[in-house]
Order: sequence, then structure tokens, then C-alpha cells
Amino acid sequence: MENRTLPNEVLLGEISALLAEGREVSFTPKGTSMLPFIRGGRDSVTLKKLAEVKVGDIVLVRLPDSRYVLHRVWSLDGDRVELMGDGNLIGKEKCRLADVMGTTVSINGRKPTRGRLWRTLKPFRRYLLGIYRRII
Repeated sequence: MENRTLPNEVLLGEISALLAEGREVSFTPKGTSMLPFIRGGRDSVTLKKLAEVKVGDIVLVRLPDSRYVLHRVWSLDGDRVELMGDGNLIGKEKCRLADVMGTTVSINGRKPTRGRLWRTLKPFRRYLLGIYRRII
């Protein structure tokens, strides 16, 4: 099987269309914003459009500024969703539930965790990620 790298707008636009049809989609994301749970360029994630989004889910979202992100749901307030990448030290994105295209149902064939402990350790992320990056 041949690997191809596509611009995010093309790849994620197609993934969005497939998810809207109710299909399950697997791809290898890029970037470091979800370290240490998703390693860009190495790990494979499988997404599916689920009926319910919960705090701790890893979701693919098209933000109002047309950027796509695969980040963890930090909080929910009615129709409002706040996201933060596991590898991010600061900065959260905000969107609506309607902007969520799909939820990660597996990472490398395993069910993802809700990241409760990792979210609790947010004040220590800088140090934990520093150690992780030196080891890996």
C-alpha cells in the first residue's frame, strides 16, 4: 500500500464528508498537539460520527476560522465545546457541537482513554512533556 501526504484542507475535508455519511475513517494525523497519546506521523486514529460527545473524548473539529484540529474535549456547556490538545501547555479552542465531525474510537487499534488523569495533571504538563520528549 502506498502512503500519500495530502494538505490538511483536502484530507480533512474528505474525512469530514465520509464521517457525515456515517462511515468510519482511519488516518495518520500530523503534529505534536496530542502528545504523548497521539504521535503525529506515526500513530493511526479511527474516527466515527457518534450521537453523543463527552468530556474527555478526542474529536476532529473544524473551527470557525476553518482550521481543523484533533483535540480532547475539555468542557461542554450546552452547545458550546472547549477543546485542548494533550500536548499543549496553554490555549484552548472553542466551537459548537455542530462543528464536531467525528470522535476517535481507536488509536492504533486500541480504545482511547478519556484522559482524566492527564487533564488533572495540566499544571505539570510542561515538566512531563519535557521528560517525554527527552526520552522519546
